[in-house]
Amino acid sequence: MVTKQKSKSQEHENDPEKPKEKKKFKILAAGDFHGDASITKKLAERAHREKVDLVILTGDITSPIETKNLLKPFIERGEKVVFVPGNWDTTETINFLSQLYGIKNVGDHSVRYDNVGIFGIGSPDWQMELDDKKAYDKLKKDFDKIKDLEKKIMVSHLPAAGTKSEFSGVPGSPALRRAIDKFQPDIFLSGHIHEGEGLYEKIGKTRVFNVGRKGTIIEL
Repeated sequence: MVTKQKSKSQEHENDPEKPKEKKKFKILAAGDFHGDASITKKLAERAHREKVDLVILTGDITSPIETKNLLKPFIERGEKVVFVPGNWDTTETINFLSQLYGIKNVGDHSVRYDNVGIFGIGSPDWQMELDDKKAYDKLKKDFDKIKDLEKKIMVSHLPAAGTKSEFSGVPGSPALRRAIDKFQPDIFLSGHIHEGEGLYEKIGKTRVFNVGRKGTIIEL
């Protein structure tokens, strides 16, 4: 009788002591669509197609001319959504959207999904710059609540100082840069500079993305 011998790869696959590969946490990050519901519809379709775990919006969601059912495409497809407000987003409108769609404003407080913590700061009501001390203290307070989680994501509408997004002549926030340097989140997301969409760099261990209306898929 001939016994078929298992290959080493087969033995390794069946090894009960072999650690299982951890599932990646996938996000779709986007922003600066300024009330254009046709963009949110495309983003929601992409989020569904890519099977993302979370949609993160970096602000400037609305515009002076409000668009009906702006974020509804995400909800209809069952996507989890968090956001920070941008300078075009009024506090009143953002609070309304948050309550209407049940989405969380991480500009108000940190949140967690699985072993991933998300914290950040918004720039509502035409805030074009952040108060350095208040912004840093707020970020530190929220970071401390999720610092023991395996992965951390920091989100802002405005970019950080000393990053590639300053190429346009618009200064970034020193408070955000200090937070990146001190906390070293796995990912920092921002928008605001439309021409900078797609810019990427690394500061220490932090991956820094400028995202926009096209959306960026990121795994961690």
